[in-house]
Amino acid sequence: MTESEIVGTPAGDARITWHPAAGRARLVLAVSHGAGGGIGAQDLQALAAALPAAGVTVALVEQPWRVAGKKVAPAPKTLDAGWRGLWPSLGEKGLPVVAGGRSAGARVACRTARELGAAAVLALSFPLHPPGKPEKSRADELLGAGLPVLVVQGGNDPFGRPEEFPDGTYELIEVADADHGLSVPKRAALTQEEALATVVDGVRKWIAAQV
Repeated sequence: MTESEIVGTPAGDARITWHPAAGRARLVLAVSHGAGGGIGAQDLQALAAALPAAGVTVALVEQPWRVAGKKVAPAPKTLDAGWRGLWPSLGEKGLPVVAGGRSAGARVACRTARELGAAAVLALSFPLHPPGKPEKSRADELLGAGLPVLVVQGGNDPFGRPEEFPDGTYELIEVADADHGLSVPKRAALTQEEALATVVDGVRKWIAAQV
């Protein structure tokens, strides 16, 4: 049974929707949304539906700008301030917390995870660069996380295809033919259900190896 709570942060009120682990929880996976959507994203919902059975409490985090009903995400420093402000609530259960997010949320997690004491980082659809502008790389954020990192990336993500990622100590799972939203076209070898299963299975196995 899910529970939602409002958490005050320096950037405004954020919302955490808890999906408790079935039985005894081993850790909390906290994941936030991107700049163009909310926690209804299909990959976030798939993780929240599947991982509690594996002893993982999933916390879906809505940044203050989304809770306030705004359509445009604020500057990165404001996103970081909101994430830092709600972090104590994520740790209240006394469990290790894996910091995660999709797209802009993945950048926030990478930038702040080590200082906040996260156990690891999950980066869904990490925006390595703006579409069509590979010279504007954000690889330093990914490589500078300083913790175990799992990247889950669509094979046709215009924000960075798997082969564009630099060498590093992180792990990367490719979802073949998927775009930035991890959606696959009808002509793809994988169905959408199979693509999401690739995400869930990969994250489940990676988490099991971390804690």
